Amino acid sequence: MVGFVFDDRHDAGKQLGRALEAYRGKQALVLAIPRGGVMVGYEVAAHLDADFSMIVARKLPFPDNPEAGFGAIAEDGSTFLFPEAQSWLSKTEIARIIAAQEKETARRVNALRGGRPLPEIAGRTVILVDDGIAMGSTMRAAILCCRNQKAGRLVVAAPVAGPDVAEELRGLADEVVVLVTPPFFRAVAQVYRQWYDLSDAEVVEIMARWEKEKSRISE
Repeated sequence: MVGFVFDDRHDAGKQLGRALEAYRGKQALVLAIPRGGVMVGYEVAAHLDADFSMIVARKLPFPDNPEAGFGAIAEDGSTFLFPEAQSWLSKTEIARIIAAQEKETARRVNALRGGRPLPEIAGRTVILVDDGIAMGSTMRAAILCCRNQKAGRLVVAAPVAGPDVAEELRGLADEVVVLVTPPFFRAVAQVYRQWYDLSDAEVVEIMARWEKEKSRISE
């Protein structure tokens, strides 16, 4: 059984950055999935001397079990649905949930990224970062978004993922870097000693810190 592997998201991001050493100084673009992925992505981008921003993707939750989902949607409308989704829910219910999450993705783009568009992705090496990958629906939606934006090379990176999901993502990305794949995977939090849900304010603070540091370096 795998116990705590990371002290917190900062520690996980530093370890993940070292595992991505091949991209250091290569002008990669790190795109983190908020909220928790932003703290991890900050450390990855800092280690790699990469550009850093976020990509908003939202799980499509079941009405009676919001912790579980049947797919996800990214900020550009790219939508991933598990093949069984239409046997679980009606088309009307699926459309209603998608519409609600479209509004939430728009809210997050405004609240967390100040309404600014995604950085230029076409032709670039893009490293998609989250704090962990459970079912993988939000990562799949983010992958679709980056493919639609013509990313040059697409790398999926996370501290932890279920072994089956990690293997599935290898068929969608050019490279997958996952530090641990516990055989008895229950939840992303199981490998973190300290775990809590980040707030919008904390994400905004992390991005402001990044901008301040980048400005200081360029002076």
